[in-house]
Amino acid sequence: MFRPLEVFIGLRYTRAKRRNHFISFISLVSILGIAVGVTALITVISVMNGFDKELKDRILGMVAHATVSGIDESVRDWPHALARAEANPHVQGAAPYVEREAMLQGGRVAGAIVRGVMPDLEPRVSEIDRRMVQGSLVDLAKGRFNIVLGRELAMQLGVGVGDMVTVITPEISSSPAGVQPRFKRFHVSGIFEIGMQEYDSGLAVVHMDDAQTLYRLDGPTGIRLRLDDLFRAYAVARDVSGDLGQAYRVTDWMQGHSNFFKAIAMEKKVMFLILSLIVAVAAFNLVSTLVMLVTDKQADIAILRTLGQTPASVMGTFMVQGVLVGTLGIALGVLFGVLLALNLAAIVKWIETTFGVSFLSPDVYYISELPSDLHWGDVGWITVTAFVFCIFATLYPAWRAARIEPAAALRHE
Repeated sequence: MFRPLEVFIGLRYTRAKRRNHFISFISLVSILGIAVGVTALITVISVMNGFDKELKDRILGMVAHATVSGIDESVRDWPHALARAEANPHVQGAAPYVEREAMLQGGRVAGAIVRGVMPDLEPRVSEIDRRMVQGSLVDLAKGRFNIVLGRELAMQLGVGVGDMVTVITPEISSSPAGVQPRFKRFHVSGIFEIGMQEYDSGLAVVHMDDAQTLYRLDGPTGIRLRLDDLFRAYAVARDVSGDLGQAYRVTDWMQGHSNFFKAIAMEKKVMFLILSLIVAVAAFNLVSTLVMLVTDKQADIAILRTLGQTPASVMGTFMVQGVLVGTLGIALGVLFGVLLALNLAAIVKWIETTFGVSFLSPDVYYISELPSDLHWGDVGWITVTAFVFCIFATLYPAWRAARIEPAAALRHE
C-alpha cells in the first residue's frame, strides 16, 4: 500500500520509545490543553447563544417584529388595513392595538403602559396568551372592562385576580365639577409573566374596544406585525404602510432593542476572542514538544538526509507529527464540547440538586436556568481556528528540523 514517507515517519515518531517518554508526556499535555480549550470555547459560545436566544424569545414574545401606527390619528378601517397587511408574503400575522400610558391604582399606585388588544388576534403577533400564570387572555371580553397585569406590576399594586384596579389616564375631562382626569375601574382577570422586567412590571393589557372607550379613540393606534425575517422588519413594514394609503409611522423591534442585542453579540465576539487565545496558547505548546522532538531526533534526521530525504520532506515529517497531536486534541475537544453543550442544563441541575447550590436564583435572575444553544456553524469555526493554530505551531520546529546539517548532527555519534 502506498504510504507517503513523511506520514509514515511522522506516525512512527508519535510512538513512545524508551528514551522519549518525557516528550510523549509533553505531547499528551498538549493534546489535553487543546482539548480543554476547544471544549471551553464550544461550551461558552453555546451558553452565549442560549442567552441570546432566550432573551430574544422573551422580548420578541411581547414586542412585534414591526409596527405600523398612525401619526396623531387612529388607523382608519382597520379590518381592511389588517387584510392588506396580511396579504404581504413576508407577514405571518397581524393584529391591531391601542397603546397609551396610564396610572394604575390598587392597594398602591404604579405607572404602566396600557395596551388594548383583540384577544382572538393577539396570539398572531405575541406570546402573551402562552405566558399567562393566572386567568386567560380570552377573559378580556368586550365591554367587561377586564384587565391582565404583569406579575411584578400586580405585586407593586398589591392586587390579584378578582381585585379591582382604577386606570387613570393623563387626559383630562371638563365637567360642571371642574377639570379632572379620566379614569375607569377594571376587574383583574389574569396575570402574566414574561420574565423581562420591562413587561412584567410595566404592562397592562385590556380589550381594544375598552381601551378605545377609555381613551376616547375612534380606532386602534396601529397594527403590529409578525414577519418571516426579523432583519427585514423595517423594509417590510414600510412596504405595508405604503399599501395602506395613509401616512403612518413605521418602527421595528431593532429600533427599541438594537443596543441590547448588539451588546450580546459583542460579548459573544469578545468571549470567542479570549477563549481563542487560550486555545492558541494550548496549540503553541506544540512548539516546545516538537522542538524537543527535533533535538532528540537529530541523528535520525541526519541519516535520512544522507539517504536522500530533502529538507522539504523533513519539514513535512515534523508537521505531520504536530498536526496529528493537534488533530487528536481538537477531536477530543469537539467531542466533549458538543456533549457538554447539549447536556449542560441537565448537568447544572444535577449539580444544584446534589450540592444544594443555585447558580441562577429565580429570586434574582429572570432566566433561572443556564441556557445552551449549540450551533454547528460555531463548532465548525472553532475547529478550523484551532486547526490553523496547530498548523502555525508546527512551522518553526519543522523549519528548524529541515535546517539540520547531517555532518554537524553526526559528528558526535
